[in-house]
Amino acid sequence: MSIPMNLHNHWRGKRFNSFNRVLRDRFSARVYKIGLRLDFTCPNRDGKVAVGGCIYCNNASHTGQNYRPRTSVTAQLEQGALALKKRHQAEKFIAYFQSYSNTYDSVAKLSQLYREALDFPGVVGLAIATRPDCLGDDILDLLGELAQRTYLWLEVGLESMYDRTLAWVNRGHVLSDYIDAVERAKQRQLRICTHLILGFPGESRAEILATPALLNRLGIDGVKLHNLHVIKNTQLEQFYNLGQVPLFSREEYVNLMIDFVERLDPEMVMHRLSGEAQRAITIAPEWSIDKRGVHNAIVKAFEARDTWQGRLFAPDQDRQPTGAAWAQGATL
Repeated sequence: MSIPMNLHNHWRGKRFNSFNRVLRDRFSARVYKIGLRLDFTCPNRDGKVAVGGCIYCNNASHTGQNYRPRTSVTAQLEQGALALKKRHQAEKFIAYFQSYSNTYDSVAKLSQLYREALDFPGVVGLAIATRPDCLGDDILDLLGELAQRTYLWLEVGLESMYDRTLAWVNRGHVLSDYIDAVERAKQRQLRICTHLILGFPGESRAEILATPALLNRLGIDGVKLHNLHVIKNTQLEQFYNLGQVPLFSREEYVNLMIDFVERLDPEMVMHRLSGEAQRAITIAPEWSIDKRGVHNAIVKAFEARDTWQGRLFAPDQDRQPTGAAWAQGATL
């Protein structure tokens, strides 16, 4: 058995639907994301739903070392574009509103920031990372309007479909909030990329591998997969030091991740297959720091298993309607 020729050609020889391939095909250019930080916060940090934030979160893990508070969108784009042109010969850019919850402010303020990014030379799209409980209809209306004029991805952090896990990590929302936000975003024809973390304590392999059915049923457009890793100065670090957080070996993670991807709709875009953070703030696992090594291990494992994204996808089963009742059953 080998990958179907139509997928092999469409994916340019890869065994999954790579975001890099999607960008190259759409723009016929080298397109890179420029990560932005605009000093947003989150409702599980400021007391609206909780305090302290997610137990694994330290935004230094995806904030540039030379970042200065309240640096403008334009200034950050200028700096990022210069670096990416020099390092990767980048030609076009996606402005990535990355740190914290980037829809957690007034519509007027958000509109100003997003439009400033779109006015920067070379920016061809937006990626906006947020939480499902920070997507009111007024915000989604704004995003729907912008999506009519640019290439836009709304990145929604779910992390786990199990409410007990969401409570343990102090997310401050539940699965039904995510489903509601996605369904309302889909009404506005927005592209949705869902963030998920594989490896939370207490989640079995079977439970983790039930998640693709949810994503398929909701018609999610893209996925970012992360292995659970421990970052300095987080509550998760404290739990890890107490021996309460077992972590996958690289081989264990790669095999589980491929099992996961086999069950996804082959049209879904894989934005990321593993997590990464700066070496200086990573506690464990050590292997997650080696980005190139993890990528090579993933490619080799796909080949060794002669498998591909969607090999076990069951469209008749996975595309059934999803709603509140289904979510309640899924979280038991």
